[in-house]
Amino acid sequence: MDERIKVKMPDIVPVFFKNTYMKYIFGTKKEMTQMFEESGVVQPVTLVCAEPVEVSLIRTKEKDGYDAVQVRKGNVSREFRLRTSDSSFAAGLSLSIGQFKEGDKVIVAGISKGKGFQGGMKRHGFHGAPKTHGTKHAHRQPGSISGIGRGGSGGVHKGKRMAGRMGSDKVTMRGVRVVRVYEDKNIIALKGGLPGNRGSLVEIRG
Repeated sequence: MDERIKVKMPDIVPVFFKNTYMKYIFGTKKEMTQMFEESGVVQPVTLVCAEPVEVSLIRTKEKDGYDAVQVRKGNVSREFRLRTSDSSFAAGLSLSIGQFKEGDKVIVAGISKGKGFQGGMKRHGFHGAPKTHGTKHAHRQPGSISGIGRGGSGGVHKGKRMAGRMGSDKVTMRGVRVVRVYEDKNIIALKGGLPGNRGSLVEIRG
């Protein structure tokens, strides 16, 4: 007879699917600074100026094929999807940084700094050629790029790491902690560095 005790495990709900209501706002990246916690530990933070945005359009699965909310601030508009249909959003509703609290973990997305055309050493971290033993004018060259050889096609393979455009890519960071929220100043402080230049657009999701 099996006398082992059966314990019912609690339902595990993913962190990003606990609530159907999704927090969202966008703003401009201001600068990096430092802030002290009550324990005396200093934290590097990035300040984002996020003024209230207005809900301009509601998309539904019945009409558009998916549930989403479009928000607007001036000439800038962005759209974020909802996990399920949420009747709490309505056209004309104002969303501010007051929906975020200190300690919240958020998702931040932005466009990284553009680096222009870069070589293989900076773009991919190649070590380069030896500085001695006969190397001349080839210290930063990437080396062979062709497919000639055993099983080679004689051409450059697709996806080969070479010199090219670097930066200006969409970068998304998960688990960024909210350090401070200054609702009266429309300023939110997020831990660590964020993608983009000063003044670039940053999206924050809860």
